[in-house]
Amino acid sequence: QVQLVESGGGLVQAGGSLRLSCTASGRSLRIYAVGWFRQAPGKEREFVAGISSSGLTTNYADSVKGRFTISRDNAKNTVYLQMNSLKPEDTAVYVCTAGGNYFTVPPVHTTDDDLWGQGTQVTVSS
Repeated sequence: QVQLVESGGGLVQAGGSLRLSCTASGRSLRIYAVGWFRQAPGKEREFVAGISSSGLTTNYADSVKGRFTISRDNAKNTVYLQMNSLKPEDTAVYVCTAGGNYFTVPPVHTTDDDLWGQGTQVTVSS
């Protein structure tokens, strides 16, 4: 059984930075593309960023391009989301997931419930 665990969320002022981590246990992440999604209160879940299994290809939502960077360290079984120049509208629960296709519009999600994390809260104050 695989478990995805996010960490690194918190409270930050506008213009600040956070780095989120998505670490897998019980299964190697290296064979999967990984995506980050977010959901703000009262809003639908939205795609943020995706990375291929090799790490060579990435994809970003227009709202975060130039501010967020997704990367991965397969040796550590971890995918990162570096978030810079944060804005209050970035406030949301950020969730990582694996095994889908994060390079299509809309993204295609995995059917494996084990490949979703529980999420980490990011709050950006103005």
